[in-house]
Amino acid sequence: MSNVPNIPLTSHHYVEADGVRVFYREAGPVDAPVVLLLHGFPTSSFQYRELIPRLADRYHVIAPDLPGFGFTKVPKERGYVYTFDSIAHTIFAFTEALKLKRYAMYVFDYGAPTGFRLAMMAPERVAAIVSQNGNAYEEGLGDAWQPIQRYWREPTLEHRNAIRGALTAEGMRHEYGVGIPNPELIKPEGYTLDAALLARPGNVDIQLDLFLDYANNVKLYPKFQEYFRKSQVPLLAVWGKFDPYFIPAGAEAFRRDLPHATVEFLPTGHFALETHLLEVTSAMRGFLAANGV
Repeated sequence: MSNVPNIPLTSHHYVEADGVRVFYREAGPVDAPVVLLLHGFPTSSFQYRELIPRLADRYHVIAPDLPGFGFTKVPKERGYVYTFDSIAHTIFAFTEALKLKRYAMYVFDYGAPTGFRLAMMAPERVAAIVSQNGNAYEEGLGDAWQPIQRYWREPTLEHRNAIRGALTAEGMRHEYGVGIPNPELIKPEGYTLDAALLARPGNVDIQLDLFLDYANNVKLYPKFQEYFRKSQVPLLAVWGKFDPYFIPAGAEAFRRDLPHATVEFLPTGHFALETHLLEVTSAMRGFLAANGV
């Protein structure tokens, strides 16, 4: 037994926050520096299932499911309005419920506008940010956003339904493979779980509401950038360079406001952890250690 590596176990919990029953994954010593993992669309904390144990020997790793995703439960009587402001408010309440006073953040996709709002709410709590294809600059929006941008300009039922057509099991499988040179590396359980959760009654409309509200994230980009300039928070942008949604220009743009930001590109698409887990882990651990986290 002495030759078996001591891989930290991940535990699974619920906590009440903002009238929501937030599901989260947790691993690592409770007295270690906290790393908060914030997922994106169409995923959940399940996307971090292999990253968590690779950090938890040194860090207290916490990964919640955002409202509308994964196993987080929003009571119908809560009357929840699915906007990014609402999600950030809930996740901030989640950090309060867990008494998280200082943490590094890993933000991906929707996790970025959520996490950047958290940072603006309490900048003193954020020790560092790892942004994996988590955008904060208009030049980072790729051509794949065009159907959604059309929906922003004209929020008609026609444009809403045009997007709805892609929110299927086949659509989720396609999302994971776009821009990836070796799609055979993609494990089917990730997109299969995403598709199953998306198929729950009413969930597609939640996602369409969030697509529409994403325009408000773009409006907040200047505020996010102001936070970067004022805080000079240590930041690593580790980016799948073939991502059609958040293109490399968005990663490079961080250096405009954070001259000391580290930017690394990987030969993969949007879901970099699916193909380059070890590279992301190595970059992240080195970055956090170098910045005293």
